[in-house]
Amino acid sequence: MTIKADRWIRKMALEQKMIEPFVEDNIGKGESVSFGLSSFGYDLRVSDEYKIFHNALNPVIDPKQIDSNSFIDFKGDVCIIPPNSFALARSVEYFRIPENVLAICVGKSTYARCGIITNVTPFEPGWEGHVTLEISNTTPLPAKIYSNEGLCQVLFLESDEACEVSYRDRKGKYQQQTGITLPTV
Repeated sequence: MTIKADRWIRKMALEQKMIEPFVEDNIGKGESVSFGLSSFGYDLRVSDEYKIFHNALNPVIDPKQIDSNSFIDFKGDVCIIPPNSFALARSVEYFRIPENVLAICVGKSTYARCGIITNVTPFEPGWEGHVTLEISNTTPLPAKIYSNEGLCQVLFLESDEACEVSYRDRKGKYQQQTGITLPTV
């Protein structure tokens, strides 16, 4: 027996706490960038915490040794990302991905049509935490990001069985992250 995607997501969110807090409806059309349960996924919200990149101190970005001084911490209702730059943020929602599910996060068209790209790696089976979001401004102008509104959509792919070794089993380095997490090796 199969169930519709939105009912499956609602069931997993409410019974297994896959998404907390969980918004059961798609909220905000016409007033804000929409968020919450959608037809075939979940539109997550960006929190009001950001790390805005600046290149004043380092000539190179090294993913093996990122300098936290390359970012300005910012908290607010609107984040302005400089032209041709990026910011890191986190989701409002905390996710707990079951061991038979892979989640893929893609940008929302409202931002994409303004040259704002959101990049997020897949949420692996067994992973849990707040999602660290990379938000790129590909335009030559400053770009606004609205806190506590939708930023990207999560799509869930369910398998018939659990994976052999989950992210939790591997003790993944980003397991149970609660803030904006810089890269580590």
